[in-house]
Amino acid sequence: MSVLRTIRSLLFIGQMYFAMLPLAIAFLPWALFSRRGAVAAAHAYCWWVRFTARWMVGIRTEVRGEVPTGQVMVAAKHQSFLDIILIFSALDRPKFIMKKELVWAPILGQYALRMGCIPVDRGKRAEAIRKMLADVERGKVEGGQLIIYPQGTRIAPGVKAAYKVGTGVIYGQLGQPCVPVATNVGLFWPRRGIRRTPGLAVVEFLPPIAPGRPVPEMMQELEREVEQRSNMLMAEAGFAPIREGQDDVD
Repeated sequence: MSVLRTIRSLLFIGQMYFAMLPLAIAFLPWALFSRRGAVAAAHAYCWWVRFTARWMVGIRTEVRGEVPTGQVMVAAKHQSFLDIILIFSALDRPKFIMKKELVWAPILGQYALRMGCIPVDRGKRAEAIRKMLADVERGKVEGGQLIIYPQGTRIAPGVKAAYKVGTGVIYGQLGQPCVPVATNVGLFWPRRGIRRTPGLAVVEFLPPIAPGRPVPEMMQELEREVEQRSNMLMAEAGFAPIREGQDDVD
């Protein structure tokens, strides 16, 4: 990686995190009185990151497929912070399940609560889901798109990792369609490090899986569709996955 690219990547990362503060302040009056204000702030931030990524480090971004607008579970491949930005920017009422500790994070925690994100204690996810469904039914909170990462963490391109059955459990509890999402963003914005590589970063919403399917069957289809399409998106960008037996050389 050239020195110039390193400098540009560092400048991009620095301004990206700094931008949270002025945007949070600018949208605060609206966000205090309306969930829409908090979502608008997050959408503005996503737009800014996408704009500066193209301008400063040459990462173009694209959202493909039919973007869901109703109450659905979105189950996405997770390769880096960029896929969060792209998925969130596309949805009209997005929310996450988040660790309860993040509630106390300055700016981020309070905005997340205003957007309807669900703070949970470790091991109490099912209880949180039941409460969310009850609150939606009573009109206490607005429905929307619940974003789940089935592998539980960021996974580098070409690396295999299991899909956790907790995603299937939540699917069964919600009784809503599950929309798989594939991506190739890790090729340009890695899960660790400062390197940002020019190219076309894509997230793609795939056809939904209908509610009511047996969990093992649903999980099998989810993994097959997301992995196959993610591999196709990465191949489109010129990525050749490392075969078993090859050395992973950076």
